[in-house]
Amino acid sequence: MTVLPNLKDYKILLGSKSPRRRELLQLLRIPFTVVNVHNAEETFPSTMPPMEVPQYLSGIKADAYLSLLQHNELIITADTLVILGDRILGKPSSTTEACEMLRALSDHTHQVVTGVTIATHRNRTSFTSVTDVKFGHLSDDEIRYYVDSFSPLDKAGAYGIQEWIGGVAVEEIRGSFYNVMGLPIHRLFRELKNF
Repeated sequence: MTVLPNLKDYKILLGSKSPRRRELLQLLRIPFTVVNVHNAEETFPSTMPPMEVPQYLSGIKADAYLSLLQHNELIITADTLVILGDRILGKPSSTTEACEMLRALSDHTHQVVTGVTIATHRNRTSFTSVTDVKFGHLSDDEIRYYVDSFSPLDKAGAYGIQEWIGGVAVEEIRGSFYNVMGLPIHRLFRELKNF
């Protein structure tokens, strides 16, 4: 028995290198294969509002794989960014930048925004999920400990909520916890169910 009978004729592909997205999609108990999305130019217009960027980038990733997609395949792509005010915090390029990002997040509420695209050759849908995350105060020693111990250079905003910092920094969360990890699986399941 499949939990998504409407997709029983499709081979589901996850176009992501993220081990967290792979783990989260496994929670839905649907079979899928991970594929690499090559040649996705992950740039966006400088005038684009920050909240629209993740969905735009997830669409670029889907488009990059579309020519390889077979008629019976469905691809899921996603992009997650941390947004503080009107500033986009992507993946830090160095430990120094990671520390700067965490200092900026300390004592503030930010948004974690994930854009998701689901596509076949005949159909396509995209959506955005937003979660508000409030950080308490982080000392420089705590920030340095986290960055040195967990190497968060592969994470938007320089943190993983499922790691040590989630326990000591996150005061409040409004929205999907899984979205903060990189894939809003509740919304994704509903979208797949209605695809």
